[in-house]
Amino acid sequence: MSPERNTRGSHGDAVAPLDDIAAGGVTEQVVPLAEEILHVSKRTVETGRVRISLSTETVEDVLRATLRTRRAEVERVQIDREVSEPPQTRQEGDVLVVPVVEEILVVERRLVLREEIRLRFVEGEEAVEWSVERRVQRAAVDRVPAAGATPPSAGLDN
Repeated sequence: MSPERNTRGSHGDAVAPLDDIAAGGVTEQVVPLAEEILHVSKRTVETGRVRISLSTETVEDVLRATLRTRRAEVERVQIDREVSEPPQTRQEGDVLVVPVVEEILVVERRLVLREEIRLRFVEGEEAVEWSVERRVQRAAVDRVPAAGATPPSAGLDN
């Protein structure tokens, strides 16, 4: 068996054994290895500019809404009856009854119920429309190529 040989040189170079036919011995030759080192860098390249134009216009819209209303129908009912104490305000169905009491002086004091005010609340709805003007802005975008720049590849959107 032949002894092992170091196939690496002192600087990491590959060492290959070559047979020397004339001398009958083994000689070593150093083969240097080459390595490429890459450096990546980037730079800003202006390929074009964008111009944005804003325009404002007035458009007319119709607003629609449903308005709810509530009004009171007033009915006065004459009572003219003496009472011992003022009656309370009360609800009779959809009617609110508000008693009106007058105090009169005689030799003795008596309460006389003069009238009742009856309020019936009527609710309704009304559909309304208003014509109003409002402002709307629109933006237009234009691509402007840079001086000396190559245009973008065909098939790409601007």
